[in-house]
Amino acid sequence: MAPSAVARGTIASLRRQIAKIEGRLAERLGGEAEDIDLVRHGGVPDGGDLLVTGAGRFDAVLGGGLPATGLTEIHAPETRDAGAAAGFALALVRLVLEARQAPLLWIGMTESFREAGLPYPPGIRFLYGIDPARLLVAQAQKLADALWIAEQAAALDGFSAVLLETRGISPHLDLTATRRLHRRARDAGHPLFLLRQTAGPEPTAAPFRLIVRSAPAGRRRILGKPLAGSIGPPAFLVEISKNRTAPPTRFTLEWNSHARALQERTAENPVPVVPASEHRAPAAAAAGTLLAFPPSAGPAAAGRQPPGKQHPAHRRAG
Repeated sequence: MAPSAVARGTIASLRRQIAKIEGRLAERLGGEAEDIDLVRHGGVPDGGDLLVTGAGRFDAVLGGGLPATGLTEIHAPETRDAGAAAGFALALVRLVLEARQAPLLWIGMTESFREAGLPYPPGIRFLYGIDPARLLVAQAQKLADALWIAEQAAALDGFSAVLLETRGISPHLDLTATRRLHRRARDAGHPLFLLRQTAGPEPTAAPFRLIVRSAPAGRRRILGKPLAGSIGPPAFLVEISKNRTAPPTRFTLEWNSHARALQERTAENPVPVVPASEHRAPAAAAAGTLLAFPPSAGPAAAGRQPPGKQHPAHRRAG
C-alpha cells in the first residue's frame, strides 16, 4: 500500500509540474481536492488576473475567463467577418478599461484597413463607451513594420491594451514572433489581441484562439420577453478553437452596451422561419395544380442569355 501511495504522489507531483509549464489546469487525481492545482494561463499561479466576460458558460469553458495579460488570437475567417471580430475585440478592451485608464493602441496594416475600414470613433464611443481620445491608431505598410510597433508597444505599461490587426498568412507571424509578443505583453501586465483577417490557424504562442463571425441579431427583450419587430444588441458567433482546458466549443454572445458586458444568448428565435416539413403538406399539394407554360418565342426570349458568373463585391473604406 505504501509504495503505491508514494507512486501516486509522485505522478501527481509530475502532473502538477507539467501543468504549470503548459499553463493549464492540472487534472483531478483520485477525486481529492489537494490534487487540484489552479494555474493561470501562461504558467503563472492564479492571482485573479483573468478577464471575465460576464457570459457564465463561456468563461467556465475558458477556465474562468480570458487571460488579462499576454496574447489572445481572434480570427475573422472572411473579410466580411472582420468587423465582427474587431467589435468583439473592442468588447474585451472595454472590460479591460474598467480597471485601467491608459490609452488603447490599435496597430493595423494599410491593406487591412483598406479592406475592413478604419476604426470609427463615434461608433466606438456610442456602442462601447470608449473615449476616442484614448484611442491611438498606428498604420504600417508592411507586416514587419507592424510587428516591430507591436513588440515595442507590448513592452510598455502605458497602454491598457494593444490590438494588432493583420491580413492573410505571413512567415513573419510565426511561433517565435508571437512568443515575443506574448512574453512582453504578459510582463507589462496588459493584453495584446491579435486580430487576423482571412487567415487559417497556425502555430502561435497564444493560449487561446477565438474564431469570430457575425451572428443575426435577436429581438430586444423588455421585462424578460422579446419585443416583436425589434432588433436586439450586436451578436457574435464565437468558436473557441484553441483551448488547453476543453475541446472546441461554440457560443452565440451578445454585447450589452448598457451593462458593458457580454452575455450568452439564452434562446434563439423561437419562431421557425420555415415550418418543419413533417407538420405541413407537400409544397405541390399546398400550391394546387401546377401548370407548365412553354417558353415565349418572342424577340425577348431569342435575345435572352444565361446569367454570367457572379463575383463578390468588397466595400473599400479608409
